[in-house]
Amino acid sequence: MIRLLYAFSLITALAAYTRPVFTYPIDAYPETGIARLEGYRISQEDKRGLNRLPSGALLKTAQIHLRLTEHPDFAIPAPDAALTRKIVALLGAGARNYSVSVLDLSDPAKPLYAEHNADVQRNPGSVGKIMVALALFQALADLYPNDIAARQRVLKNTQVTADEFIHTDSHTVPFWLPEDSSMPRRALREGDTANLWSYLDWALSASSNAAASMVIKQLVLLRHFGKDYPPTLEQEQAYFRESTPKERSELLLDSLLTPLTRNGLDKDALRQGSFFTAMGKRRIAGTNSTSTTRELLRYLVLLEQGKLVDAWSSLEIKRLLYMTQRRIRYASSPALEDAAVYFKSGSLFRCKPEPGFVCKKYQGNVDNWMNSVAIVEAPAGAPRQFYLVALTSNVLKKNSAVEHQTFATRLHALLRDWVRDGVRAGQPAAAGSK
Repeated sequence: MIRLLYAFSLITALAAYTRPVFTYPIDAYPETGIARLEGYRISQEDKRGLNRLPSGALLKTAQIHLRLTEHPDFAIPAPDAALTRKIVALLGAGARNYSVSVLDLSDPAKPLYAEHNADVQRNPGSVGKIMVALALFQALADLYPNDIAARQRVLKNTQVTADEFIHTDSHTVPFWLPEDSSMPRRALREGDTANLWSYLDWALSASSNAAASMVIKQLVLLRHFGKDYPPTLEQEQAYFRESTPKERSELLLDSLLTPLTRNGLDKDALRQGSFFTAMGKRRIAGTNSTSTTRELLRYLVLLEQGKLVDAWSSLEIKRLLYMTQRRIRYASSPALEDAAVYFKSGSLFRCKPEPGFVCKKYQGNVDNWMNSVAIVEAPAGAPRQFYLVALTSNVLKKNSAVEHQTFATRLHALLRDWVRDGVRAGQPAAAGSK
């Protein structure tokens, strides 16, 4: 999405743009009701080669595991000075404008950690949607603590219809049309109906701000109505009519922020505090959002340990982050072709007039934020490399998407060839729980 803001005599370009990326294993349509998964599954059988997936994106649902469940007491070790120096060198002359945290768990008994500017706070952008997922799964677990089937029914059977909360967002999402085996993409419109699981998938995969805002709205309604969720349209309208702005704001903040602290995260270093659309923010006020790479990495560790809500919720979030279809930014590195990549990114850039400078996507001269979080298992299915990465940057006038891709390539090679106790990373990574 690209927005142009005109202020006084300056033209400032503010962009939060994400190309279509698709996640969740493509065999999961019967379980989830996410319609586009069926489209991509069928497309793999198309002899014309349409929508072919990279080899690392072909894992089945049952092949995705949490890899640290057998290490419940694992804690991120102190930074390794030698690895940190190497990683800073990879970042080059602009290293001061990057923050990065890397945890190599290829040998879980000998973890290797490095960080640089890891406590610098930046707006998470669309990476904040992983906190929305955590909040939703926490709310479901609170309602149905011993009934995973009930949580699945809510996600699969609840029909969500886009309304004014989607405005304004231009991110496109895929719509599977089985009658002619096509999957056109367009921005969400008022009246578009799909199940809650599909909206969550659109929020995390296509990075739709509209879908994410509808998920947050459903989160608020779920918290308010409890086991009477989903409400009828009349009940929903009555809630917004009869509740006060203060009550709605307090419920929103409790719904988004309390799950962070309950799950061992620091909400002062990592939080999504508001809707992703202007109308959502207008209807229910929130707070600001922030992140550090260190706390983002802790989120990924807790996920792999099965400690984000519970093991089922952690695994579902990991599946939702599994990249299928076209890879972008950090995840588009050719070095990751055969890797399973669990990924979320976000970007924001702003431009102002400058002699000889042309404003382009991801190349702002005022701000040029790019954020990436990734879990990498290479090769997919039988990984010899297993590592977690959180990377944020604000490098002006350079294509930040390419910068993150380049770093991914260099980091993958660095970790692959890193020698520990005389042995390169080459032993199969522990699979954790099956």
